[in-house]
Amino acid sequence: MITGLAGFLGFHTGKRLLDLGHEIVGLDNLNRYYDVTLKEARLAQLINEQRDLRFYRLNLIDQDSVFQVFADERPDVVVNLAAQAGVRHSLQNPHAYVESNLLGFANILEGCRQWGVGHLVFASSSSVYGANTKMPFSVHDNVDHPVSLYAATKKANEVMAHAYSHLHGLPTTGLRFFSVYGPWGRPDMAYFLFTKAILEGKPIDVYNYGNMKRDFAYVDDIVEGVIRVIDRVPKPNMEWSGDHPDPSSSRAPYKIYNIGNNKPIELLRFIEVLEDCLGRRTEKNLLPLQPGDVQETYADIDDLVRDTGFKPETPIELGVERFVKWYKHYYVVK
Repeated sequence: MITGLAGFLGFHTGKRLLDLGHEIVGLDNLNRYYDVTLKEARLAQLINEQRDLRFYRLNLIDQDSVFQVFADERPDVVVNLAAQAGVRHSLQNPHAYVESNLLGFANILEGCRQWGVGHLVFASSSSVYGANTKMPFSVHDNVDHPVSLYAATKKANEVMAHAYSHLHGLPTTGLRFFSVYGPWGRPDMAYFLFTKAILEGKPIDVYNYGNMKRDFAYVDDIVEGVIRVIDRVPKPNMEWSGDHPDPSSSRAPYKIYNIGNNKPIELLRFIEVLEDCLGRRTEKNLLPLQPGDVQETYADIDDLVRDTGFKPETPIELGVERFVKWYKHYYVVK
């Protein structure tokens, strides 16, 4: 079962799992946070291939409908990628995050418990590191100071999952994604907004006066990490100690991983690569850091590499080129 199947990560993960021959049950409510036609186009790509896919349009806060799908489908593994995304949007619409990211996730946890799911893999976010400044960000460090409500809900997802792992023996794995980009991406993301503006000959807004770094992760690398983790069901860490608690594991079947490129890139360099791929330069409006945003992200992925044997390595030059090629094709840009 994949929740958020029509979303950016849900689409790519679903396509990869179908390519591998898996049977997929997809859930999505196709909300209007961004262009619904893009979500419908992603979904059509999956459905038109007429493979082993069944799709349910529903909202995760609808407990009865969610439980009915669990009862009818009896999934072996659940990959929860549905969420109200976006740091800045959470400043204006806090209740959307409480409903989707907390109540919706609680329904998924309870569905997994009641119907004996073998492994719940769920999306967390690099935003949970919040006010942390020790680099690189490590899953072994505490993340108790979120600087946005979105980040707080993702931290809450992690501790909610741990409670179910501890109380019910439900194996859960949380994945902290770092600045994912690529084809079929979200139109609210900076690189998508930059591309649209550059092609329209408009200036782009660059926050913190360009003094920002991001651990940009190409979507195919993220999906490969998800696939590898699905097959690695967490076991209790018998060396875990309450005297010196490691946030990344537990005596319950619970694990947290970072998935990033392990290589922070200056935002202005990313924009330069984007301009090169588009063949155009743009004017930049240099603005202060926005509330809820952080200056730098940098993923320590040692645990992921050790446990799965996979290390994301797609350079931004290649990833951005692939995104621009898709963008021009999808939006019919000459």
